[in-house]
Amino acid sequence: QVQLVESGGGLVQAGGSLRLSCAASGGTFSSYGMGWFRQAPGKEREFVAGVSSTGINRHYADSVKGRFTISRDNAKNTLYLQMNSLKPEDTAVYYCGADRSPPRLTIPTVASTYDYWGRGTQVTVSS
Repeated sequence: QVQLVESGGGLVQAGGSLRLSCAASGGTFSSYGMGWFRQAPGKEREFVAGVSSTGINRHYADSVKGRFTISRDNAKNTLYLQMNSLKPEDTAVYYCGADRSPPRLTIPTVASTYDYWGRGTQVTVSS
């Protein structure tokens, strides 16, 4: 069973930066596609960024393109999300997900595609 644990969230002023981490254990991290999603109160979980198992292919939601960077270190079984130029609308609980399917042609953006989830980390951006 794969376990994912997010960390790095917190309270930051608009324009600031945060780096989220997602530590994986109990599975073969290097074979999973990985994604970051977020969920604000009263809203559905939405795709933020995804990366292929090798780290070569990446995809971002339009709302974060140019501000967020997803990366992974397969030697450390860890996924990252560098978030710069944060905005109040980025406030949400951020979750990492693991996709155990064989490599796909495109990065999946639908939450139900992912098989494993962490418990999330809160990011709050004040104006």
